[in-house]
This record gives sequence, C-alpha cells and structure tokens, in this order.
Amino acid sequence: MNIVLLHPGQMGVTIGQALLRSGHEVRWVAQGRSQQTRQRAHRSGFTETAELIEAFDGADAVVSVCPPSEAQSVMDQVLGCGYQGLYLDANAVAPETAQAMARKLGDRYIDGGIIGPPAQTAGSTRLYLSGSGADAALKWFDDDILGVVTIGSDASAASSLKMCYAAYTKGSSALLLAVRALACSLNVEDALLNEWSLSQAGLETRAKATARGTAAKAWRFSGEMAEIATTFAGAGLPNGFHLAAREIYDRMGPLKDSADADLELVMNAILQTPGTADS
Repeated sequence: MNIVLLHPGQMGVTIGQALLRSGHEVRWVAQGRSQQTRQRAHRSGFTETAELIEAFDGADAVVSVCPPSEAQSVMDQVLGCGYQGLYLDANAVAPETAQAMARKLGDRYIDGGIIGPPAQTAGSTRLYLSGSGADAALKWFDDDILGVVTIGSDASAASSLKMCYAAYTKGSSALLLAVRALACSLNVEDALLNEWSLSQAGLETRAKATARGTAAKAWRFSGEMAEIATTFAGAGLPNGFHLAAREIYDRMGPLKDSADADLELVMNAILQTPGTADS
C-alpha cells in the first residue's frame, strides 16, 4: 500500500516505521515541516513529496499523527485536496472530536489512540484502533515492535481509551510538578522533601525524572489536557483538574525542545506569572 503519514514527528515516525517494516511505502509532505522533521523522515526511509496534494496521487490511506489541536484542521486540509480513501486519525483527542471527524468521513474514518513512548522495543507501545474500518487497518501492520489492537466498532472508542489513560499519566505528572512548585513558592520545599523521604519514598526522584522527561514535550501536552477536559465534561464529570494541568503545561511551553531542562528550570517556568515567560 501507499500510505501518507501526516506528520513524521517523534511519535508519527513510530507509526511510519511500523508501516515501512510491514512492507508499505510511507509518504510524507515536506511543505512547512522543520529541519528536524526532515531529518527524521529521511533517516526512516520515507518517500518525500513536496506538497499535500502531490502525496495523494495513488495513495491508499492516510495516517494522521499531529498535535491534538491540529487534528481537525489536518483532516479538513486532506478533504480539501479531494482525497477519498481511508483515514486513520491517531491523535490524542476527545471522543467528541473523534465523532465530529467521523461524521465528515463516514465509513472511511478509523479512530486511533497511541499509548506508550515512541516504539523502540516490543511491548512498549500500542496503537489502539476502533470504528468500522479498524479490522481493515489492523491488516496494514505486520510488525513485531508496535502492538496494534482493535477494540470494537465504536468510532471514538480508541480516543476514549487514550483520554482515560493520559488523564492519569500526564495529569498526575502535572500535579506532581505543581506541588513541587507550590512548596517552593511557600518556602517549605526542604520540609516537604524530608516528609516525602519518610512517607512517600521515591517521590522526589520521580519529580526530577518527570521534569526532565516532560519539559521539552509540555507544549504538546497542553492541547491534550484540553481534550481530556472536554472528555470529562462530556461525561458529566468535573473537568477543572485537567484545565489546571493544561495551564501547568502552558507555562512550561517555552522549554520546548530543551533537552537539558532540569527540575529547577521547570520550577522557574511554572512559577512565572502567566504572560511573563520568555517565548
């Protein structure tokens, strides 16, 4: 098959490489992409196309992996090019967002949700699929590294699962960093760390690891928190926690691509008054 990948970011490359290992041609669109994206795509062996409309010449399917806030606009751009094939949206979006896309695409829409880091070893990462085309999409993958699982015909089940999973993992990360920032602001950080050592063994180490692992990606997590908040509200549950988590990640946004960011830098970013952080 000829499959268009929009776009080969760190997680998108994971899906593209799995498709490549499964014997397909994977195309990507160079227009508007960063030098880092170009390097990732070229290292992975993807086929470059200059513009979006060019990528669809003879294409059998599209896989969208982009920031959640861009998911619907990417789909609209694809439809604007007259594309009529299968469309797998593997973005971290609310079930309401997935259903809205499904209404536009009908049976051509396949819902996806990625759980885990960029796949390097077997068992670390899974792509969940749902919708009427989920079984067809499952057959695209014949790969020992990325796990691909179908979870029914509901056009938003994969997105719902992703929202529930990330609500805890990324939500708890935001909470932990916010608590450290609060203790710092109130000048009780040393006392808190001492108490943690007595009653919450490992939490100090976890906070440091969370800061390092989250700083460069926080700008992407912000939109995901907004989608999770929408999911909670749609279920009639309080959504304020994840709106607050979104603000924590917004404050960390200036640390984008900061490979060497540590806990101190993250605390400084979170404690900035909104609107005063360097951009």
